[in-house]
This record gives sequence, structure tokens and C-alpha cells, in this order.
Amino acid sequence: MKLIEGATVGIDLGTTYSTVAHIDADGNPSAIPNAEGNVITPSVVLLGDQGHVLVGPTSERISIEKPENIIEAIKRQMGNKDWVKEYQGKRLTPEFISGLILKKLKQDAEKTVGPITNAVITVPYYFNDLRRKATQDAGRIAGLNVIDIINEPTAATLTYAWIKGELGRPDLVKGEKTIMVYDLGGGTFDVTVVRYSPTHFRVLATDGDVMLGGLDWSQRIVEHVAEQFKRKHGSNPLDDPETRQTFTQECETAKRQLSTKTQVPITLYYQGKSLTVALTRKDFERMTGDLLQRTRDTSELVMQQAGVEMGALDEIVLSGGSTLMPSVFDMLKEICGRPPSRELVPETAVAQGAAIHAAILEARESDWKSKLAQTVINRLRAVTSSDVNSHSLGVEITDPADRAKKSNHIMIPRNTPIPYTVRQTFRTNVPNQQRIRVRILQGEVSDVGSCATIGDFYVQGLPPNLPVGAPVEVTYQYDANGRIVAKARELTSQREAAVEIVRDGGVSDTGLEAYETLAREYVVE
Repeated sequence: MKLIEGATVGIDLGTTYSTVAHIDADGNPSAIPNAEGNVITPSVVLLGDQGHVLVGPTSERISIEKPENIIEAIKRQMGNKDWVKEYQGKRLTPEFISGLILKKLKQDAEKTVGPITNAVITVPYYFNDLRRKATQDAGRIAGLNVIDIINEPTAATLTYAWIKGELGRPDLVKGEKTIMVYDLGGGTFDVTVVRYSPTHFRVLATDGDVMLGGLDWSQRIVEHVAEQFKRKHGSNPLDDPETRQTFTQECETAKRQLSTKTQVPITLYYQGKSLTVALTRKDFERMTGDLLQRTRDTSELVMQQAGVEMGALDEIVLSGGSTLMPSVFDMLKEICGRPPSRELVPETAVAQGAAIHAAILEARESDWKSKLAQTVINRLRAVTSSDVNSHSLGVEITDPADRAKKSNHIMIPRNTPIPYTVRQTFRTNVPNQQRIRVRILQGEVSDVGSCATIGDFYVQGLPPNLPVGAPVEVTYQYDANGRIVAKARELTSQREAAVEIVRDGGVSDTGLEAYETLAREYVVE
């Protein structure tokens, strides 16, 4: 995406908190405070009357609002075509809600850096194509020129290398390092192995879960105390939406306190009755042990896929606010044989890395008037990176002996270095076929139902009387930021389709224009 005149920032659009950063006058990645003076903004939207929206309300404000007016953890719904919020006669999608959060971040940051036009927005490495497009669309709705999206672990690695004084400095640092980035945020989890030199970053392997994060740890506390209340008083406090909303906020606070305290009291009020539970860190770790084990299993699998022994790691880098839980630190120390690094600020490291990546893109523009010192620009220009795809990319094929039987044929296996292009030839399975549908899947198994359907496109206007078995060449490509490009060609007629993929979800261009207009009408505070 071409840069537009104006300030450029990096944005960590998080599940529970979001952050904006830029490269400051001294050439360092710096988080930008919001209107309230904080560098992190809760990713919570309070829908008000007549187009008024409050982004990042306090827990006290949330406690007095109707639950149906509060939208939280919208990041988990990105790319979900079935999620929509009906509000005051309008259908609000995850892209639009996220766009409102980005609008708040943009207008607050502009008080520090001036008019913002360009942005790099981060995504979990494990986001598929639908979720990545939804993130780009949210930026557009907010009035941002999204010049790139970057994977969160890659962003954290850039910040780590910058803090260590290594980024773009081959004169000071020789050789390569291999690190594991363990990124556990509020709603998503990624673990990535990166090998890097001062001027090149190469991802070796990655895996994760877009439905695993600190929210799940908090929910265990909610369920634990609610169950004890039910046993004592005979009623379930979670049946009441307002009680659930308020109590969930309190459990989130208690979870955070357990990172520094060994015990915290939690009190639950419902229908004139109360219960106080003294929750210990040991009890908390016991009731969430299976969640931590899932991240451990993923970490060990990624190391295996990267072909790197745990003891060969130069560093384990922590990113995401949920890594502040002591159990995470202890688990990683146990399996890696060394304590993880706490040099990064978990809540801001990803946004800082996005800002560094944005500055790298600016530095590569020969005619771009940068405010940075030439020595910093030269360092940034020297940096390159290469990623891998987090999901296998396949095509739906039909069994010639049983046309009702469909399967996923993997074209590009996961953890393939990207950008990457592959071509394969398939055959038509009915005589005189008039058009060919190419259905794009992301997934690791042959069962179509277990894969994510990204979308499809058609090769139309085929010549008449094509026999069964006419050859069709399918081309798949992952571009550098993990987005999909595809086309197909019927080789007998040489008829080709390189049209836009009709994605199984998301917002159309027409819909985006409408949401851009609507977002400008909303007053965001």
C-alpha cells in the first residue's frame, strides 16, 4: 500500500487492550498515551444513544450499563460472517466495531503526533485470511491507510532486537540468534521460533490458537466462585447478565492481582446474598492447569517443527499481558532450561514493533521525507524479513468415483516460507463442463468440514464438449503478509480466471464504503 502524507504509526489491535506507537524524535519506538493518559486502551465498546460511542470505559462505568450495550473481545469474532450486532436499526459487524476502536486510538494519538494517515496493524500469527482481511477493513473504516499488517510475534521480535541494540547493526553484532516468542494475550495465543541476524529476520515455525488467552483464565475464576455460590445458596448468579458482567470484571482484576499476590479475596453478591472466597494462586494455577498445558504442548510442537532443540534457544521472549502470570514463566523455564526474558513490556512491545516495521517501510521509500536521522534510516533500510504461513492452503476436490465425496487437497503446507507460489493440474470430472468452481480451504486435514472455507471463484465460458478429464491448472499464492492470491486456467482453451476471491465472510467493497461513512458519523470518545 502506498504511503500518504501524514504521520505513520503502529497499532496493536488487541482482544482486551490496544496500543498505538510511533518512532519518536530520538529514533526509538514509543507508545503514545490516549486521552486518559494511558498507553493501553481497553478494547471495549459502549454503544450510546444517537451515534455516541465510548471506547475503553472504566470498569465502574461498565458496571452501571446494560450488558447489551457493551461489546468486548470483538477480536475473537473478526472474519466471522455470523456475528452481527443489531443496534438502533443498524447491523454492526466485527470490522465496524473494531473500526470504532481504531478511530479512538487514531484521534487520541493525533493529539501527540499530529494527523495520522498511515498505519501498520498487527494480527496474531494464527489469523487466517478472513481474519486478516477483516483487520485491514477495520483500519479502512477508521480512516486509516493500512500500509501493511504484521504478525504479532514478528513485531515483538523487532522490538526485542531494537532494545538489544542489534537491529540494523551488523557492524556491532555478528552471526545469528534463535529465539522463541511466546505471545499470550487477552484472547489469542501464538508461539513462534525466529532466527535472526541484525539485518534479516526469518520465521522457522509457528502455531497458536485464536480462541485461547487471558480471558479463558479469568473465566475459570468466574465459574469456580459461581459454582460455590450455587452450592451454598441454590441459585446461579451467572443467569443474570448484569451480575455476570460486573463479576467478570472483578475476576479479571483478581487474576491480575494474583500475579503479584499469593491470595486475593473475591466477593460475589446476588439476590441479596453474598459469598466471599479467598482464592490462592495455587488454587488458580490448579484450575487453569489444562490451559497452560495447551500452550506448553504448542510450544514443544513448534520447536520440533522448527528443528531446534529447546536448549539451543538464545532467548525466550515474552509478549502479551497474560505472560505476567508466574505460572507461564515457570513453565517456560522448565521446558527450555533457561528463564524467559522480561526485557520487553508485554503490553506495548507488539505496537512498538509495528511502529518499527512502519518506519522500515517509510525508509524504503526513496522520495519519502522522513523526520528520522539519516543514521536511523540507514539502519532501518538494511532490515529484511521472511515469514511462514500459519495455515495450510488447499483446494476442495471431488472423488471421481463418488461425486458426493469432497476432500481438502493441500497445495501449500503450513510453515512454508512466504511469499510462495505453487501450480498444480487437476481434471474435470463431468463431460461438457461449462464452468469450474475453485473452492479455497485453509486447514491441515483432508476433511472439508474441519477446514476453514476462505471462499471461491469460477472459471467460466469454457468451450463446448470438453471431455471428462480436461486439464485445469490452479495457481495458489501466499503473499508476504499472509494474504491469499489464487487463479485457475483451463488448459485446453487457455481460459483463465484471476478474479477477486468471493470470500466466505467479511464485508464487500460496497459495504465497506457504507461503514466508512457511518463511522465518520459516530462520535467516539
